[in-house]
Amino acid sequence: MRDAGLPVEKVTTGAVRELPQGVELSAYRIVQEALSNTLRHAPGASARVEVGYVLGGIGVRVVNGPAPAPNLIKPARHPATTPEGGLRPPPPTGAGHGITGMRERVTMLGGGMTAGPADDGGYEVAVFLPVATANEGDA
Repeated sequence: MRDAGLPVEKVTTGAVRELPQGVELSAYRIVQEALSNTLRHAPGASARVEVGYVLGGIGVRVVNGPAPAPNLIKPARHPATTPEGGLRPPPPTGAGHGITGMRERVTMLGGGMTAGPADDGGYEVAVFLPVATANEGDA
């Protein structure tokens, strides 16, 4: 994401461990989509990814600050015109189902999710994905 112009800070807490493949993939895709949304909706903002390993699962929080003033945004790496002077087509913006897709992944795994504006004008996505412990199957 840094190569795309998005500075990202990552913080991991708890005992890092292997999780079921579906949980790991879902967490990865949720972070990926949240960061893509930051690039799309808050160009020039920075983001923070927090991953917390806890006894019952994994918590993921992605928060971005507000987009800076337009005159502070670095120019796009891909200008709107071609070297020949023609117009480039706009980059794809996606189907607009990013948050919906995240919620579907979380629901499928029995987790919880919140997404909405942050106090500083940015945006926050917070997810908890449960993981059954080995002892739960023995009870």
